[in-house]
Amino acid sequence: MNTATKLSGFALGLVAVFGAAYGIGNLADPVAPAAETRHDDSDSDHGTGDTGHGDESQAGGAAAHLPGGLLVSERGYTLQPATAAAGQFAFRITGPDGAPVTRFEVAHDKRMHLIVARRDLSGFRHVHPEMTGDGTWRVASPLDGPGVWRAFADFTPEGGEPLTLGLDVTVPGELAARPLPAPATSTTVDGYTVTLTGTPEPGRTSRLTLSVSRDGRPVTDLQPYLGAYGHLVALRQGDLAYLHVHPEGTPGDGRTPAGPAITFAAEVPSAGAYRLYLDFRHGDAVHTAEFTVLAGDRTAPVPTAPAPTTAPTPDAGHGTPGHGHS
Repeated sequence: MNTATKLSGFALGLVAVFGAAYGIGNLADPVAPAAETRHDDSDSDHGTGDTGHGDESQAGGAAAHLPGGLLVSERGYTLQPATAAAGQFAFRITGPDGAPVTRFEVAHDKRMHLIVARRDLSGFRHVHPEMTGDGTWRVASPLDGPGVWRAFADFTPEGGEPLTLGLDVTVPGELAARPLPAPATSTTVDGYTVTLTGTPEPGRTSRLTLSVSRDGRPVTDLQPYLGAYGHLVALRQGDLAYLHVHPEGTPGDGRTPAGPAITFAAEVPSAGAYRLYLDFRHGDAVHTAEFTVLAGDRTAPVPTAPAPTTAPTPDAGHGTPGHGHS
């Protein structure tokens, strides 16, 4: 998962793919009016558990009570593609005045979090682009295979409230759609075993604890990552509603142990299947553990993926998406 992977066979920059996807996204992705939005993101020190930027409400607007990541534009801020060299992913955030935003608050150690997930939830990357002076964010492309991906820009404009905008991006080629893995309480990644306890319940705050072990022994020396001992993203199957949560406690606060358990307070907006992605740092490397969980009726079957198909190829050529964890 942390190994750089590149696709070959494309001649031009990734912007052709991103641009085509954005053109479609203008039709398919909801756009909210520039109205005032209240975000509940009071967990400045991770002490209370951040239910994410997915618990947004907009009085009287189209985004009222929508989870994060479902809108390409909200409160006047818009996620827009930018010209990218081959192997890069580039975008801007434009503000209510239509100009690129260049001033952002630091949230969880970074000014911008870019999360991408393939629509069938079989791929996931969390990276941190760098911004140039004109407000363009660039990073080695995290899109590591053909398909339709959802890109989430998670940020806080200076003096504003946290916001997550989302946009579909198409990487052309033969698709091998995969069914969502069955719900499980344990998974392995890079030699680590991560065990999940707790069950999300729609409409209420639930405690989810993820415990990390290696070679049968609890890991008690987790390293801080993004200001915490763990970083959790939850995506709802179907529309990929985005929930960005953080654990209880803060590294170095004198009361939060460095593992093996990391406890999160999370609230899912509805019943259904969710994919959880836990980033944790140990051995000077970031590892990502993935789980499928069911909220609400846990006897309901998990929908399967559609039959394999081919992603559309836009008229222009395409870049060589790269792959990297930063």
